[in-house]
Amino acid sequence: MTTTNLLKTYDVRTHGCQMNVHDSERLAGLLETAGYVDLASIPMPDRPEVADVVVFNTCAVRENADNKLYGNLGQLRPAKTRNPEMQIAVGGCMAQKDRDTIVARAPWVDVVFGTHNIGSLPALLDRARHNKRAEVEILESLETFPSTLPTRRDSAYSGWVSISVGCNNTCTFCIVPSLRGKEQDRRPGDILAEVEALVAQGVVEVTLLGQNVNSYGVEFGDRQAFSKLLRACGEIDGLERIRFTSPHPAAFTDDVIDAMAETPTVMPSLHMPLQSGSDRVLKDMRRSYRSTKFLRILDDVRARIPDAAITTDIIVGFPGETEQDFQATLDVVAASRFSSAFTFQYSIRPGTPAATMGDQIPKAVVQERFERLVALQDEISWAENRRIEGREVEVLVAPFEGRKDLETARMSGRARDNRLVHFALPEGLPESERPRPGDAVTVGVTYGAPHHLVADSALRGGAFSVRRTAGGDAWAASQDNPVPGRPAVSLGLPSIGRPQAAFPPAGGCGTASCG
Repeated sequence: MTTTNLLKTYDVRTHGCQMNVHDSERLAGLLETAGYVDLASIPMPDRPEVADVVVFNTCAVRENADNKLYGNLGQLRPAKTRNPEMQIAVGGCMAQKDRDTIVARAPWVDVVFGTHNIGSLPALLDRARHNKRAEVEILESLETFPSTLPTRRDSAYSGWVSISVGCNNTCTFCIVPSLRGKEQDRRPGDILAEVEALVAQGVVEVTLLGQNVNSYGVEFGDRQAFSKLLRACGEIDGLERIRFTSPHPAAFTDDVIDAMAETPTVMPSLHMPLQSGSDRVLKDMRRSYRSTKFLRILDDVRARIPDAAITTDIIVGFPGETEQDFQATLDVVAASRFSSAFTFQYSIRPGTPAATMGDQIPKAVVQERFERLVALQDEISWAENRRIEGREVEVLVAPFEGRKDLETARMSGRARDNRLVHFALPEGLPESERPRPGDAVTVGVTYGAPHHLVADSALRGGAFSVRRTAGGDAWAASQDNPVPGRPAVSLGLPSIGRPQAAFPPAGGCGTASCG
């Protein structure tokens, strides 16, 4: 029997938003701290077909999320039959919503846990193993911020940092508030301490996460707390790129635009969810802004940050949407000049007010409108990308991105405005001089495609330079880890007490001593 045979392996499978991706990093950290090893770290000849513990971190927002979950659970049933000691856990938003039905529909599941108690997973697995029965534990509210838990990050050079959890909005199409709860804000000092800890590990890019980041601070009475947080993050030495997602148009204020424009490390990219261009539909959605305000925000952002790339979310076919309403969406999209858009066909989400509204739109009508919207946005995205041809861009290099990079001999990464860039290397470039993931390259854009940029300047005698970074160093150092490119588990940061105002009345502060 080899040492590999004695290891207990885990496999965390993630569906849904960035919040879930970040939560899965915590779940992986918890399992590794409890003695499990990542299935992907086992060499292929010795790797079992299925891990000893399989965790589904689920989403309830996406269409057919329940069908996808139960389909995946069904595929694992034969493995569970062959190996009764194997354990299956279901967490995330679907678990929070369907707590009473998951084990009934899939009795081979061992653990069900919710969005508020991911830290309980190892104990629930032990309890289920000891008691020989399924363990279901769903908390109704968050007791401990996930940031206090150990983390196994996916990237050596880029990291997620939660600034809040939950949401206070009541959008009629969204089930997130009922599953994630009311917004709770972390103390600024704790957030800055976590960012500084990540930078000390080699992280050069941080994305601040919240269901509605620009309402951050309302809980502790500082309505400019988010703009102050951006400025304070910008003062952290070694942090090169700051991103955030997602804001809400109703709460997006000028002080945030000023902080973005005046903080060089805050990237010129903004995700601003539109959802609909029809004021009547926005009212039915309980989106507390109208199209005029939305467009004014975009004008204000571009006045201060001319090269900002703005992306959005749009729902097509919301109950009661008329052709006139849809045309209003097309008009706003045409005026907004989004660099890209995440477009969705409305589908009923049980438990949301919109699910019981009359005048649900026929699928064929929704599909036809969806295709028109996608065609318009693709045309805009292509035109906007063509405008960048001939410019030099700085790209934060990403790991190998699959077959396309192999076929074209290019590497890939993200420009400062978050556009995907595929760039060529100079012919004959020695391996020692190649950029590493986490390094930055400056290249010239030679072609703007609808969904990415091509930068072959290195093959044409144009711009090509490599800047080594701490992120590239961290990636290189992680190549000897069990899963190359993934950092080792880092411990969580302790947090005690409720959030308190942590920024001075003016000027902000740039150290973790705040709070």
